[in-house]
Amino acid sequence: MRRTWSLALRNLRRNRRRSLTTLIAMVTGAVTILVFGGYSRNITYSLQTSYVLRSGHLQIEREGYFLYGSGNPAAYGITDYRRIIDVVERDPVLAPMIRVVTPTISLGGLAGNFAAGVSRTVVGTGVVVADQNRMRQWNDYRLPLKVGPLALTGTAEDTAVIGVGVARVLQLCRQLAVSDCPQQEQPEGEGAGSHAPDDIVSLARQESQSTAPEGKFRIELLAANVHGAPNVASLEVVKADQQGFKELDDMYVGLHLSQAQRLVYGAASPAVTGVVVQLAHTSQIPLARARLEELLATTLKGDLLEIQDFTELNPFYGQAVGMFAAIFGFMAALIGAIVLFTVGNTMSMAVVERTTEIGTLRAMGLRRSGIRRLFVCEALLLGLFGAGVGLAAALGIAWIINQSGLTWLPPGQVDRIPLAVRLWGESLLMAGTAAGLVLVAVLSAWWPARAAGRMVIVDALRHV
Repeated sequence: MRRTWSLALRNLRRNRRRSLTTLIAMVTGAVTILVFGGYSRNITYSLQTSYVLRSGHLQIEREGYFLYGSGNPAAYGITDYRRIIDVVERDPVLAPMIRVVTPTISLGGLAGNFAAGVSRTVVGTGVVVADQNRMRQWNDYRLPLKVGPLALTGTAEDTAVIGVGVARVLQLCRQLAVSDCPQQEQPEGEGAGSHAPDDIVSLARQESQSTAPEGKFRIELLAANVHGAPNVASLEVVKADQQGFKELDDMYVGLHLSQAQRLVYGAASPAVTGVVVQLAHTSQIPLARARLEELLATTLKGDLLEIQDFTELNPFYGQAVGMFAAIFGFMAALIGAIVLFTVGNTMSMAVVERTTEIGTLRAMGLRRSGIRRLFVCEALLLGLFGAGVGLAAALGIAWIINQSGLTWLPPGQVDRIPLAVRLWGESLLMAGTAAGLVLVAVLSAWWPARAAGRMVIVDALRHV
């Protein structure tokens, strides 16, 4: 066997130009697959991180809320949420995996700047600010993120943050320093509050008379309470914040959990629409979810709850990951085909050129399997060399890109971040690419090697 490897290496060195051309094709293919794989892996981690920072890994909700709750969130409130949080935090299986467990509430309503006579439908989110700030520190993949605390940090309960799109519609661009916001002219004859029904304006004014300090920018948020009656809150807007997606920017209102609960439940027992669970590592989701399902079937059996993970709550994540996986698979298949034909052509030409040599080896007693083994070993060596050089070149190119200072704006982000290709630590990607390249090289040599092994000794010896 050692002699076979020695002969295979010698044959590759004898046809250096052809071997080098084949090797370059294999290295180029490996580098292309690895660099794109590292780039798509970085996008996946960036998307995942942006969603986990906002909504955690898992969310405990009332049964049916995921499908129907957007139409009437108050009907799917969890009243005993503090006990649920206590059970989850004290569970001996979950405790080592959990970073943050926090309640949240979602509501739909109408936000209005009645002083300007404008309003629009919005989706409000009530959060515990301290818990959200802890969630925003999660960075399991060590991405170069600059995530500061929420704008609600240190503010009173009657404050809110709105999306940039909401600020544009409510004509608060100048007050909140929103750029790219041309001033729209009011239709003639329409004054303050004329866009809103009289009863809403009356509720808003009644609320603002007692709470609105001078010099602050306020909006009125109207929502239906748990009994179906309208309720209104006057909120001081502290900032217009970009949310990363225009659809969310055009509807987002963030407020304190206690304020959102008063708006929806009034004097009734407060509830939430979800309990967010953020884990230390995304890989812990299957184990944590299984344990939560067990708790819902035992300790929390009577609460009629269900669990959703961040991929179910954010379908765009799965769509984006699936798209990049499809592109990666297409590129891998295309490059694999190129390598297959390149190595196959190299081996076929080698068989034709060495026909007399093959006949001599057969006449000296080498079996057909030995001939096949010789050519397969040559292809295997080419594959190993190509994979090794390709890995080294890809790591070098990835390092150059990572150090280049190039930036880009990933989906779901509002700030540009350094462009990165993640290869270090992605052992499965590198091992899979190298193994696939070697396998394609060996398979491409099988047919020429089979043809060489089936040659008739006499015909091979008299070949000119």
